[in-house]
Amino acid sequence: MKYVIVLGDGMADEPIETLGGKTIIEAADTPNMDMISKKAEIGLVHTIPEGMKPGSDTANLSVLGYDPEKYYSGRSPLEALSIGVDMKSTDIAIRCNIVTLSDDDLPYEEKTITDHSSSEISTEDAAVLIEAVKKGLENDIFKFYVGTSYRHLLIWDKGEVVELTPPHDILGKTIGEYLPKQKELREMMKKSYEILNNHPLNEERAKKGLNKANSVWFWGAGTKPALDSFEKKNNKKGVMISAVDLLKGIAVGAEMTNINVEGADATLHTNYEGKANAAVKALTEDGYDFAYIHVEAPDEMGHQGSIENKLKAVEYLDKKVIKTVYEGLKNAGVDFRMAVLPDHPTPIRCRTHTSTPVPYMIYDSTNEMESSHNYNEREGKESGNYIANGHEFINKFFEK
Repeated sequence: MKYVIVLGDGMADEPIETLGGKTIIEAADTPNMDMISKKAEIGLVHTIPEGMKPGSDTANLSVLGYDPEKYYSGRSPLEALSIGVDMKSTDIAIRCNIVTLSDDDLPYEEKTITDHSSSEISTEDAAVLIEAVKKGLENDIFKFYVGTSYRHLLIWDKGEVVELTPPHDILGKTIGEYLPKQKELREMMKKSYEILNNHPLNEERAKKGLNKANSVWFWGAGTKPALDSFEKKNNKKGVMISAVDLLKGIAVGAEMTNINVEGADATLHTNYEGKANAAVKALTEDGYDFAYIHVEAPDEMGHQGSIENKLKAVEYLDKKVIKTVYEGLKNAGVDFRMAVLPDHPTPIRCRTHTSTPVPYMIYDSTNEMESSHNYNEREGKESGNYIANGHEFINKFFEK
Protein backbone atom coordinates (compact mmCIF):
# COMPACT_ATOMS: atom_id res chain seq x y z
CA MET A 1 0.00 0.00 0.00
CA LYS A 2 1.24 3.50 -0.90
CA TYR A 3 0.16 6.64 0.94
CA VAL A 4 -0.05 10.28 -0.15
CA ILE A 5 -1.34 13.39 1.62
CA VAL A 6 -2.23 16.45 -0.47
CA LEU A 7 -2.13 19.43 1.87
CA GLY A 8 -3.74 22.64 0.62
CA ASP A 9 -2.31 25.17 3.06
CA GLY A 10 -5.00 27.46 4.46
CA MET A 11 -7.56 26.07 2.00
CA ALA A 12 -10.44 25.97 4.50
CA ASP A 13 -12.55 29.09 4.90
CA GLU A 14 -15.85 30.46 6.15
CA PRO A 15 -19.11 31.02 4.25
CA ILE A 16 -18.71 34.08 2.02
CA GLU A 17 -21.72 36.24 1.19
CA THR A 18 -20.58 37.07 -2.35
CA LEU A 19 -20.26 33.35 -3.05
CA GLY A 20 -23.87 32.73 -2.06
CA GLY A 21 -22.96 31.70 1.47
CA LYS A 22 -20.54 29.03 0.26
CA THR A 23 -16.95 28.57 1.37
CA ILE A 24 -14.07 28.71 -1.12
CA ILE A 25 -13.93 24.91 -1.35
CA GLU A 26 -17.71 24.68 -1.91
CA ALA A 27 -17.73 27.39 -4.58
CA ALA A 28 -14.61 26.25 -6.45
CA ASP A 29 -14.90 24.07 -9.55
CA THR A 30 -13.36 20.85 -8.21
CA PRO A 31 -14.56 17.89 -10.34
CA ASN A 32 -11.80 15.58 -9.13
CA MET A 33 -12.37 16.15 -5.42
CA ASP A 34 -16.12 15.78 -6.04
CA MET A 35 -15.59 12.48 -7.86
CA ILE A 36 -13.19 11.05 -5.28
CA SER A 37 -15.31 12.16 -2.31
CA LYS A 38 -18.14 9.90 -3.54
CA LYS A 39 -15.80 6.96 -2.92
CA ALA A 40 -14.09 8.25 0.22
CA GLU A 41 -14.55 9.06 3.88
CA ILE A 42 -14.88 12.73 4.74
CA GLY A 43 -14.95 14.41 8.13
CA LEU A 44 -13.39 17.13 10.27
CA VAL A 45 -10.07 17.15 12.11
CA HIS A 46 -8.93 19.68 14.71
CA THR A 47 -5.26 20.24 13.87
CA ILE A 48 -4.49 22.98 16.44
CA PRO A 49 -4.24 21.96 20.11
CA GLU A 50 -6.26 24.09 22.49
CA GLY A 51 -4.30 27.11 23.64
CA MET A 52 -1.75 27.00 20.79
CA LYS A 53 -1.57 29.54 17.97
CA PRO A 54 -2.95 28.40 14.60
CA GLY A 55 0.25 28.39 12.57
CA SER A 56 1.32 26.25 9.64
CA ASP A 57 4.07 24.99 11.94
CA THR A 58 1.83 23.49 14.63
CA ALA A 59 -0.79 22.39 12.10
CA ASN A 60 1.56 20.55 9.74
CA LEU A 61 3.31 18.88 12.65
CA SER A 62 -0.14 17.65 13.71
CA VAL A 63 -1.03 16.29 10.29
CA LEU A 64 2.29 14.45 10.15
CA GLY A 65 1.58 12.84 13.49
CA TYR A 66 3.75 14.99 15.78
CA ASP A 67 1.85 16.30 18.78
CA PRO A 68 2.75 20.04 18.83
CA GLU A 69 2.43 20.13 22.61
CA LYS A 70 5.34 17.67 22.74
CA TYR A 71 7.43 18.51 19.67
CA TYR A 72 6.92 22.21 18.91
CA SER A 73 9.82 24.50 19.84
CA GLY A 74 9.03 27.43 17.52
CA ARG A 75 8.54 28.00 13.82
CA SER A 76 11.84 29.49 12.80
CA PRO A 77 14.00 26.66 14.19
CA LEU A 78 12.28 24.28 11.77
CA GLU A 79 13.11 26.64 8.91
CA ALA A 80 16.71 26.77 10.13
CA LEU A 81 16.92 23.01 9.57
CA SER A 82 15.83 23.50 5.96
CA ILE A 83 18.34 26.28 5.33
CA GLY A 84 21.08 24.10 6.78
CA VAL A 85 21.91 26.18 9.85
CA ASP A 86 23.41 24.00 12.57
CA MET A 87 21.87 25.59 15.65
CA LYS A 88 23.56 25.44 19.04
CA SER A 89 21.42 24.58 22.05
CA THR A 90 21.82 28.21 23.20
CA ASP A 91 20.75 29.71 19.84
CA ILE A 92 17.37 31.30 19.22
CA ALA A 93 16.05 31.19 15.67
CA ILE A 94 13.73 33.99 14.52
CA ARG A 95 11.82 34.26 11.25
CA CYS A 96 12.96 37.34 9.32
CA ASN A 97 10.32 38.32 6.77
CA ILE A 98 10.96 41.04 4.22
CA VAL A 99 7.72 43.03 4.30
CA THR A 100 6.24 46.14 2.75
CA LEU A 101 5.63 49.08 5.05
CA SER A 102 3.95 52.31 3.94
CA ASP A 103 6.42 54.55 2.10
CA ASP A 104 5.65 57.88 3.80
CA ASP A 105 7.25 60.50 6.03
CA LEU A 106 5.74 59.15 9.23
CA PRO A 107 8.00 57.80 12.00
CA TYR A 108 8.69 54.08 11.74
CA GLU A 109 6.30 53.24 14.58
CA GLU A 110 3.44 55.00 12.77
CA LYS A 111 3.86 53.19 9.46
CA THR A 112 1.37 50.60 8.24
CA ILE A 113 2.16 47.07 7.11
CA THR A 114 0.65 46.68 3.65
CA ASP A 115 2.07 43.38 2.36
CA HIS A 116 3.63 40.54 4.35
CA SER A 117 5.22 39.01 1.20
CA SER A 118 6.38 42.14 -0.71
CA SER A 119 4.53 41.15 -3.88
CA GLU A 120 5.69 37.53 -3.38
CA ILE A 121 9.28 38.67 -3.87
CA SER A 122 11.59 36.26 -5.68
CA THR A 123 14.37 34.57 -3.73
CA GLU A 124 16.89 36.19 -6.06
CA ASP A 125 15.68 39.73 -5.27
CA ALA A 126 15.35 38.94 -1.58
CA ALA A 127 18.92 37.63 -1.40
CA VAL A 128 20.22 40.99 -2.64
CA LEU A 129 18.26 42.82 0.05
CA ILE A 130 19.20 40.42 2.84
CA GLU A 131 22.85 40.92 1.87
CA ALA A 132 22.39 44.67 2.34
CA VAL A 133 20.78 44.03 5.74
CA LYS A 134 23.68 41.75 6.72
CA LYS A 135 26.24 44.42 5.86
CA GLY A 136 24.37 47.02 7.88
CA LEU A 137 23.20 45.02 10.88
CA GLU A 138 25.02 41.70 11.33
CA ASN A 139 27.44 41.21 14.24
CA ASP A 140 28.75 38.42 16.46
CA ILE A 141 25.39 38.09 18.23
CA PHE A 142 22.92 38.38 15.34
CA LYS A 143 23.41 36.44 12.08
CA PHE A 144 21.17 36.60 9.00
CA TYR A 145 20.56 33.73 6.55
CA VAL A 146 18.77 33.74 3.19
CA GLY A 147 15.72 31.50 2.93
CA THR A 148 13.04 31.44 0.22
CA SER A 149 11.03 34.34 -1.25
CA TYR A 150 10.13 36.69 1.63
CA ARG A 151 10.96 34.12 4.37
CA HIS A 152 14.43 34.41 5.92
CA LEU A 153 16.21 33.70 9.17
CA LEU A 154 17.91 35.46 12.07
CA ILE A 155 19.99 33.49 14.58
CA TRP A 156 20.42 35.17 17.98
CA ASP A 157 23.38 33.83 19.95
CA LYS A 158 22.46 33.18 23.59
CA GLY A 159 19.14 34.89 22.97
CA GLU A 160 15.72 34.44 24.49
CA VAL A 161 12.33 33.36 23.17
CA VAL A 162 10.45 36.65 23.07
CA GLU A 163 6.85 37.36 22.14
CA LEU A 164 6.65 38.49 18.50
CA THR A 165 3.70 39.15 16.19
CA PRO A 166 3.32 37.45 12.77
CA PRO A 167 3.13 40.15 10.08
CA HIS A 168 0.21 38.49 8.28
CA ASP A 169 -1.85 38.98 11.46
CA ILE A 170 -1.67 42.79 11.29
CA LEU A 171 -2.04 43.64 7.61
CA GLY A 172 -3.35 47.16 7.21
CA LYS A 173 -2.55 48.08 10.81
CA THR A 174 -0.16 50.64 12.30
CA ILE A 175 2.85 48.69 13.51
CA GLY A 176 3.87 50.57 16.68
CA GLU A 177 2.13 48.42 19.29
CA TYR A 178 3.25 45.21 17.55
CA LEU A 179 6.98 45.94 17.46
CA PRO A 180 9.27 43.77 19.63
CA LYS A 181 9.65 44.87 23.24
CA GLN A 182 13.28 43.70 23.05
CA LYS A 183 15.30 46.83 22.20
CA GLU A 184 17.91 45.31 19.86
CA LEU A 185 15.33 43.55 17.70
CA ARG A 186 13.20 46.68 17.48
CA GLU A 187 16.17 48.87 16.55
CA MET A 188 17.29 46.44 13.82
CA MET A 189 13.83 46.55 12.29
CA LYS A 190 13.88 50.35 12.27
CA LYS A 191 17.37 50.48 10.75
CA SER A 192 16.43 47.93 8.10
CA TYR A 193 13.88 50.41 6.73
CA GLU A 194 16.62 53.00 6.34
CA ILE A 195 18.76 50.43 4.51
CA LEU A 196 16.06 49.01 2.26
CA ASN A 197 13.46 51.63 1.39
CA ASN A 198 15.62 53.49 -1.11
CA HIS A 199 17.77 50.54 -2.11
CA PRO A 200 18.26 50.56 -5.91
CA LEU A 201 16.53 47.20 -6.23
CA ASN A 202 13.48 48.52 -4.41
CA GLU A 203 13.43 51.61 -6.62
CA GLU A 204 13.39 49.27 -9.64
CA ARG A 205 10.60 47.19 -8.09
CA ALA A 206 8.50 50.29 -7.49
CA LYS A 207 8.89 51.33 -11.14
CA LYS A 208 7.59 47.90 -12.17
CA GLY A 209 4.53 48.33 -9.95
CA LEU A 210 5.80 45.87 -7.34
CA ASN A 211 5.69 46.55 -3.62
CA LYS A 212 8.96 47.61 -2.06
CA ALA A 213 10.49 45.03 0.26
CA ASN A 214 11.49 47.79 2.65
CA SER A 215 11.72 46.35 6.16
CA VAL A 216 12.59 43.16 7.96
CA TRP A 217 9.99 41.81 10.36
CA PHE A 218 10.92 39.41 13.16
CA TRP A 219 8.60 36.71 14.48
CA GLY A 220 8.34 32.98 15.26
CA ALA A 221 11.20 32.73 17.78
CA GLY A 222 12.17 29.31 19.09
CA THR A 223 14.83 26.89 20.24
CA LYS A 224 16.58 23.99 18.50
CA PRO A 225 13.95 21.35 17.57
CA ALA A 226 14.08 17.60 18.15
CA LEU A 227 11.71 15.43 16.10
CA ASP A 228 11.56 11.64 16.08
CA SER A 229 12.29 9.86 12.80
CA PHE A 230 9.11 9.62 10.70
CA GLU A 231 10.17 6.26 9.30
CA LYS A 232 10.90 4.72 12.68
CA LYS A 233 7.69 6.19 14.10
CA ASN A 234 5.42 4.93 11.30
CA ASN A 235 7.42 2.23 9.49
CA LYS A 236 6.98 4.28 6.32
CA LYS A 237 9.78 5.75 4.17
CA GLY A 238 8.58 9.25 3.36
CA VAL A 239 9.20 12.21 1.06
CA MET A 240 8.28 15.87 1.46
CA ILE A 241 7.41 17.92 -1.62
CA SER A 242 7.12 21.61 -0.75
CA ALA A 243 8.58 24.97 -1.74
CA VAL A 244 8.38 26.31 1.82
CA ASP A 245 11.35 26.19 4.20
CA LEU A 246 9.11 25.39 7.17
CA LEU A 247 7.93 22.13 5.61
CA LYS A 248 11.38 21.27 4.33
CA GLY A 249 12.71 21.85 7.84
CA ILE A 250 10.09 19.55 9.36
CA ALA A 251 11.20 16.92 6.84
CA VAL A 252 14.86 17.36 7.77
CA GLY A 253 14.02 17.02 11.47
CA ALA A 254 11.85 13.96 10.78
CA GLU A 255 14.53 12.38 8.56
CA MET A 256 12.26 12.40 5.52
CA THR A 257 13.61 13.04 2.02
CA ASN A 258 13.02 16.50 0.55
CA ILE A 259 12.29 16.52 -3.19
CA ASN A 260 12.89 19.89 -4.82
CA VAL A 261 10.73 20.47 -7.91
CA GLU A 262 11.84 22.96 -10.54
CA GLY A 263 9.40 25.85 -10.76
CA ALA A 264 7.85 25.13 -7.36
CA ASP A 265 7.91 28.57 -5.70
CA ALA A 266 4.98 28.65 -3.21
CA THR A 267 3.03 31.15 -5.34
CA LEU A 268 -0.30 30.91 -7.15
CA HIS A 269 1.58 29.91 -10.29
CA THR A 270 3.77 27.22 -8.76
CA ASN A 271 4.58 24.01 -10.67
CA TYR A 272 1.58 22.00 -9.45
CA GLU A 273 1.97 19.16 -11.96
CA GLY A 274 5.68 18.89 -11.22
CA LYS A 275 4.94 18.33 -7.54
CA ALA A 276 2.28 15.72 -8.30
CA ASN A 277 4.46 13.84 -10.78
CA ALA A 278 7.36 13.85 -8.32
CA ALA A 279 5.13 12.20 -5.73
CA VAL A 280 3.92 9.54 -8.18
CA LYS A 281 7.50 8.76 -9.19
CA ALA A 282 8.66 8.56 -5.58
CA LEU A 283 5.89 6.12 -4.74
CA THR A 284 5.95 3.95 -7.88
CA GLU A 285 9.60 3.97 -8.93
CA ASP A 286 11.84 5.12 -6.10
CA GLY A 287 10.77 2.86 -3.26
CA TYR A 288 9.02 5.35 -0.99
CA ASP A 289 5.89 4.47 0.97
CA PHE A 290 4.56 7.93 1.77
CA ALA A 291 4.50 11.32 0.03
CA TYR A 292 3.43 14.65 1.54
CA ILE A 293 2.57 17.23 -1.12
CA HIS A 294 2.33 20.70 0.40
CA VAL A 295 0.79 23.52 -1.68
CA GLU A 296 1.14 27.00 -0.22
CA ALA A 297 -0.98 28.98 -2.71
CA PRO A 298 -4.42 28.87 -0.99
CA ASP A 299 -2.88 30.25 2.20
CA GLU A 300 -1.09 33.07 0.38
CA MET A 301 -4.29 34.05 -1.43
CA GLY A 302 -6.18 33.98 1.87
CA HIS A 303 -3.65 36.35 3.39
CA GLN A 304 -4.07 38.62 0.37
CA GLY A 305 -7.83 38.58 0.86
CA SER A 306 -8.42 37.61 -2.77
CA ILE A 307 -11.53 35.50 -3.27
CA GLU A 308 -10.82 35.15 -6.99
CA ASN A 309 -7.27 33.93 -6.53
CA LYS A 310 -8.05 31.65 -3.60
CA LEU A 311 -10.69 29.99 -5.78
CA LYS A 312 -8.06 29.60 -8.50
CA ALA A 313 -5.58 28.10 -6.03
CA VAL A 314 -8.08 25.43 -4.94
CA GLU A 315 -9.07 24.73 -8.54
CA TYR A 316 -5.42 24.35 -9.57
CA LEU A 317 -4.90 21.99 -6.63
CA ASP A 318 -7.83 19.90 -7.84
CA LYS A 319 -6.99 19.79 -11.54
CA LYS A 320 -3.20 19.76 -11.43
CA VAL A 321 -2.31 17.92 -8.23
CA ILE A 322 -5.17 15.69 -7.08
CA LYS A 323 -6.11 14.55 -10.59
CA THR A 324 -2.47 13.91 -11.53
CA VAL A 325 -1.76 11.90 -8.37
CA TYR A 326 -5.00 9.91 -8.53
CA GLU A 327 -4.64 9.00 -12.19
CA GLY A 328 -0.88 8.42 -11.92
CA LEU A 329 -1.24 5.90 -9.10
CA LYS A 330 -4.28 4.25 -10.73
CA ASN A 331 -2.42 3.85 -14.01
CA ALA A 332 0.60 2.42 -12.18
CA GLY A 333 -1.63 -0.31 -10.77
CA VAL A 334 -0.59 0.21 -7.14
CA ASP A 335 -2.86 0.06 -4.11
CA PHE A 336 -2.93 3.46 -2.43
CA ARG A 337 -4.58 5.68 0.12
CA MET A 338 -4.84 9.42 -0.55
CA ALA A 339 -5.83 12.09 1.94
CA VAL A 340 -6.78 15.67 1.09
CA LEU A 341 -6.98 18.36 3.75
CA PRO A 342 -5.80 21.84 4.79
CA ASP A 343 -3.56 22.41 7.78
CA HIS A 344 -5.77 25.25 9.10
CA PRO A 345 -8.29 27.77 7.73
CA THR A 346 -7.09 31.12 6.36
CA PRO A 347 -10.44 32.91 5.97
CA ILE A 348 -10.82 35.75 3.49
CA ARG A 349 -12.70 37.63 6.23
CA CYS A 350 -9.70 38.07 8.51
CA ARG A 351 -6.77 37.29 6.16
CA THR A 352 -5.02 35.23 8.83
CA HIS A 353 -5.14 31.76 10.36
CA THR A 354 -7.90 30.46 12.63
CA SER A 355 -8.13 27.36 14.82
CA THR A 356 -11.43 25.85 13.69
CA PRO A 357 -11.47 22.20 12.54
CA VAL A 358 -10.74 21.53 8.87
CA PRO A 359 -12.32 19.05 6.45
CA TYR A 360 -10.45 15.90 5.51
CA MET A 361 -11.00 13.25 2.87
CA ILE A 362 -9.44 9.77 2.88
CA TYR A 363 -9.68 7.62 -0.26
CA ASP A 364 -8.62 3.95 -0.32
CA SER A 365 -8.23 2.35 -3.76
CA THR A 366 -8.80 -1.10 -2.21
CA ASN A 367 -11.96 -0.12 -0.37
CA GLU A 368 -13.99 2.38 -2.40
CA MET A 369 -17.01 3.61 -0.48
CA GLU A 370 -20.41 4.80 -1.66
CA SER A 371 -21.20 8.30 -0.46
CA SER A 372 -23.32 11.27 -1.46
CA HIS A 373 -20.99 13.78 0.18
CA ASN A 374 -18.82 16.35 -1.54
CA TYR A 375 -15.59 17.41 0.10
CA ASN A 376 -16.03 20.70 1.98
CA GLU A 377 -16.35 22.13 5.48
CA ARG A 378 -20.14 21.88 5.75
CA GLU A 379 -20.46 18.31 4.55
CA GLY A 380 -17.41 17.27 6.53
CA LYS A 381 -19.26 18.38 9.65
CA GLU A 382 -22.49 16.71 8.52
CA SER A 383 -20.68 13.39 8.11
CA GLY A 384 -20.30 13.07 11.87
CA ASN A 385 -16.68 11.94 11.51
CA TYR A 386 -14.48 13.97 13.82
CA ILE A 387 -10.86 13.68 14.97
CA ALA A 388 -10.36 15.86 18.04
CA ASN A 389 -6.56 15.52 18.24
CA GLY A 390 -4.93 16.37 14.93
CA HIS A 391 -1.77 14.36 15.55
CA GLU A 392 -3.95 11.20 15.63
CA PHE A 393 -5.06 11.75 12.02
CA ILE A 394 -1.98 9.97 10.66
CA ASN A 395 -2.85 6.85 12.67
CA LYS A 396 -6.26 6.75 11.06
CA PHE A 397 -4.73 7.35 7.64
CA PHE A 398 -2.16 4.57 8.11
CA GLU A 399 -4.86 2.33 9.66
CA LYS A 400 -2.83 1.87 12.83
